[in-house]
Amino acid sequence: MSLTEEEEERLADVVRLQPTKNKELQEKWGLEGGSEVHRYLENHLKDYYYRDDNSLIRATTEAAELVGVEPAVEAEDGRESVDEVPEVIRVPELQAQVFRVVAGPDDRTESVVSVLNKLREEYGVDPEAGDIRSALQSLRRKNVVEIEYRTVPTFRRVVELDEIEVEVVE
Repeated sequence: MSLTEEEEERLADVVRLQPTKNKELQEKWGLEGGSEVHRYLENHLKDYYYRDDNSLIRATTEAAELVGVEPAVEAEDGRESVDEVPEVIRVPELQAQVFRVVAGPDDRTESVVSVLNKLREEYGVDPEAGDIRSALQSLRRKNVVEIEYRTVPTFRRVVELDEIEVEVVE
């Protein structure tokens, strides 16, 4: 199956962002809603993606080879497991910043607002709270951040900063 340039670019996004959700791809591709993302995937990239046991979107091995892009998450010895902490993650800039400032594995978990305040101090950025929440949830799906439910959901890294390589993708 031959892909158009747009299809190849979007397939590369799936590879880079996996495991991902419709919402993340919707924002990346500028589409109207999750159903439009689903329709695009089914109509254009059907042979190159699948949904895992948690309904997260993942690219096939063939897809990664086809577009020449490294997957977003690399587990030790090249295997991917939904339970393993990866050695490398490839994430957008905001997720990289969130990962750097969120509480460490030995610290008390913190709220989205706390992470937002740290981002403002550390990087001089002022993203929406919803974008921070989305970034934390994406990092959680990549097994590098955990969530604890208190009065509000709170988060912390599961590894020290020097134990994982973070690559920023556009």
